[in-house]
Amino acid sequence: MKVLVTGFDPFGGDKVNPAYEAVKKMPDEIAGAQIIKVEVPTVFAKSSQVVEKAIEEHQPEIVICVGQAGGRSAVSFERVAINLAEARIADNEGNQPFDTALEPDGPAAYFTSLPIKAMTKNVHEHGLPAYISYTAGTFVCNDIMYRLLHLIETKFPTIRGGFIHVPFSPDQVIDRPVGTPSMSLDDIAASLTYAVEAAVTNDHDIAGNAGTTH
Repeated sequence: MKVLVTGFDPFGGDKVNPAYEAVKKMPDEIAGAQIIKVEVPTVFAKSSQVVEKAIEEHQPEIVICVGQAGGRSAVSFERVAINLAEARIADNEGNQPFDTALEPDGPAAYFTSLPIKAMTKNVHEHGLPAYISYTAGTFVCNDIMYRLLHLIETKFPTIRGGFIHVPFSPDQVIDRPVGTPSMSLDDIAASLTYAVEAAVTNDHDIAGNAGTTH
């Protein structure tokens, strides 16, 4: 089995992006699966083009895209991506779309095909925090998740895929407001590793209530 794991390059003025830095720290093999690591640009549409090319080259069974969610305190597994680009800041090529459909003929939303409840459980059982999120935002993270799931729906139906958000790394919060959450790259990488392990070993998700009130 092959698992393609992608991470974004730095954006928004930061010199590093913990997404790809943590991906690089992951083992090259997890639960018998080969881990293929690819950096993607923080650019609308282009990031998913890199993913599509990597899928065609490596033929993975699972694709997991990873991105930074500054302000979150733990790794979070995204449940849904929406067909909307609404960029509060410009991407790395200056694009700042708003009120724009990612795929004009696509559905309003796609749900992940990853076993995210099993992934969350496995991270917890290894002593690290994690949770399921119901919004991937409207920036490039949502863009890549939606377009990945659209590719799976229309071109690669045997692949399972989804998206994981990770917190700032400690060096990113030095000049941010006191109390801004962060997580070490080692802990982020470990969380991603346990998540991939669960994705590889669970063809279907486990039962359980992961709902939120807001």
